[in-house]
Amino acid sequence: MSQEKNRVYSYIPNSVPSRKKEMMREIGIDAMEELYGVIPESLRFRGSMNLPEPIKSEMALKEHIEEILQENISCGEVISFLGAGCYNHYVPAICDEVNSRSEFLTAYSGETYSDHGKLQAIFEYTSLMGELLDMDVVNYTTYDGSQAAASATRMACRYTGRNEILVPASLHPEMLSQLMDYSKGWFKLKTVGFNPETGLLDLADLKRQLGPDTAGILIENPNYFGIIEEQSFEIGEMVHAAGGLFIVYADPISLGILEAPANYGADLACGEIQSLGIHMQYGGGLAGYIASHDDPGMIAEFPNYFYGIMKGSIEGEYGFDRALNHRTSHGSREKAKEYFGTGSGLWAITAGVYLSLMGPQGMAEVGRNITAITRYAMLRLKAVKGLFLPFDQSYHFREFVVDFSASGQSVAAINEKLLDYGIFGGKSLTLDFDSLGESALVCVTEKTRKSDIDTLVSALEDILLGGEAS
Repeated sequence: MSQEKNRVYSYIPNSVPSRKKEMMREIGIDAMEELYGVIPESLRFRGSMNLPEPIKSEMALKEHIEEILQENISCGEVISFLGAGCYNHYVPAICDEVNSRSEFLTAYSGETYSDHGKLQAIFEYTSLMGELLDMDVVNYTTYDGSQAAASATRMACRYTGRNEILVPASLHPEMLSQLMDYSKGWFKLKTVGFNPETGLLDLADLKRQLGPDTAGILIENPNYFGIIEEQSFEIGEMVHAAGGLFIVYADPISLGILEAPANYGADLACGEIQSLGIHMQYGGGLAGYIASHDDPGMIAEFPNYFYGIMKGSIEGEYGFDRALNHRTSHGSREKAKEYFGTGSGLWAITAGVYLSLMGPQGMAEVGRNITAITRYAMLRLKAVKGLFLPFDQSYHFREFVVDFSASGQSVAAINEKLLDYGIFGGKSLTLDFDSLGESALVCVTEKTRKSDIDTLVSALEDILLGGEAS
């Protein structure tokens, strides 16, 4: 105990013995153990935890972290065909320049009375997203796109007073998992099949499942297989006829060339903004959006902040503020629609910078580039003996499915061999979509060069055919 009492922790403030003693005297205790006396004995851990000794030198700590990081292989070192929700898009230098500024770098959302620059930056982001989505109302960011989708489905249930949400069987597995968690105690989750020839939603199955309890349907467009859902207008009409809402999960990077969800009947749009100037960060760098039309009833169901602009008392001056704060968990605690946090504001600002830089023409250009690269990759891989592209007659954006079953090798084995060629292969679908056999989801972006695709094809010919050209 005496050794613990005199220990100084490098990264814990006020751990110097004299300062600690002063603080203990101020609150009337003689030992730190007295602070923990209120914790029931059954909940306390006695003994020493199996932790390494602290690294007290900043230089030694930096070296230790760098050694750990060197065990990773980044997409900057190899050619990557991985996507499935987190994408290797180009990040303009200005995005990093702005989001590294000290007034923005702390991701917390900022307070109305002290953080006017951050409030304006987030307002500009929501305005730009509203223009891209053709929606009137865009929220402050959620933790990620899947949370945005889950919150949007809850909004639909509250708005309609119904308790059933339909989703495609092709939905992103991680999003489906999050929806299942969000649905507990709230609504029933039902899946609608997809056409095995096209990968599009099975409209006949949708018609069978629509009913008086349907609060809405959530679709991805493009879907998880990278397929553009051509039937979106019909899907919206069908769910509206049944009294439900149409929710579309759309990646904003696709909206330079694809129609905005609002214009084919979406009541709510949601999605992930990582593609808008945000680096992949081993699970970080994610943030979601939700958008709707100017419907007061729907606006009341949003779980998190809005940012608004108001005229000031001086002519020509404007102020930026949060709007309708009482709806949120910050405004009404347990009476709120849903809990939300503020840890993704930095990414809203970054996405706003990206959209400002690109403009409508830039967004259209990057969309056309990705579409052309996607088509080239599909044609090249389709020609490789032993490979099959199950949905190749459908229109794709950025991702597509490749079936390796006829090769007699597993996706895992092929991806392991591709590493020897300096390539990250596609995301394996074998665990989540067993009907597709040994298939992988292959992803390209505007950063994927023609030579990268040619290298992948050559490597696969070596692996599958022993070097025999297709």
